Amino acid sequence: MAEKLQAHRVRITVMKKLFHEELVKEYAAGPEAWTPCTHFEVGQVFETSLESPWEMPAGFCGWAWADLQKLVYGMARGGQETFVSCCTDGYRPVVFLLERI
Repeated sequence: MAEKLQAHRVRITVMKKLFHEELVKEYAAGPEAWTPCTHFEVGQVFETSLESPWEMPAGFCGWAWADLQKLVYGMARGGQETFVSCCTDGYRPVVFLLERI
């Protein structure tokens, strides 16, 4: 009989918001309208559900969740205890600290 994996919650903390203005000016359409990410604030904290670690936390950005989901799920199933990652927005990435709790 297969052994059941232990589940963990994962805390996601917004560590840093970056803005690559030089890349926006050179490559983005309508560069005057671009700003750093407005969805998150530094220090903001989200937690996954113990029952459904693959579900996006309320209020989280869907694009960032698509980038982090596989890491979060692995941590929730006993993977690494901490990890730093970011969303894949090359113009205005957001850096996150992921912690298994």
